[in-house]
Amino acid sequence: MEVVGDQVTVKGPKGVIGLTFRADRIRIEVNAGEVRVLRDSDEKIALSLHGLTRSLVANAVIGVTEGFSKNLEVHGVGFRVELSGQVLTMNIGFSHAVVYEAPEGIELATPNATGGAQAFIVVSGIDKQMVGQTAADIREKRKPEPYKGKGIRYQNEVIHWKAGKTAVS
Repeated sequence: MEVVGDQVTVKGPKGVIGLTFRADRIRIEVNAGEVRVLRDSDEKIALSLHGLTRSLVANAVIGVTEGFSKNLEVHGVGFRVELSGQVLTMNIGFSHAVVYEAPEGIELATPNATGGAQAFIVVSGIDKQMVGQTAADIREKRKPEPYKGKGIRYQNEVIHWKAGKTAVS
């Protein structure tokens, strides 16, 4: 890890992440493999930036050593996903296929592309924010609907079901 001015560079086996922080309020010290984030005062802005910077540095360290991933489930009869390179083609109930190209630094995988009524998409990378944003962008293509649950959802996401129309006799 290197600190130069207001830039932090974190290197690891999975890659390199660069961060910018507020050097006028926060200091970062690296000694013998230990990273310390320090603040100059107890002002409200310094306290907020201290916690934020500490979290960003911690996420960068975890990202370059272990990486981050989010799992998405595709629910719906006939819904399929296909991956060629970094281009994800999704047949998710529209009259056309939805194509999504992954941003640089993000890896997509489809371990079970057509598993009956459920397929999986795994989004992984070293930048936690980018992994989460990519998963959210893919989910946005077809959010799960509350009546039948069809759509793209996060793994273990709870869908609040609504009652449909009922027949009155």
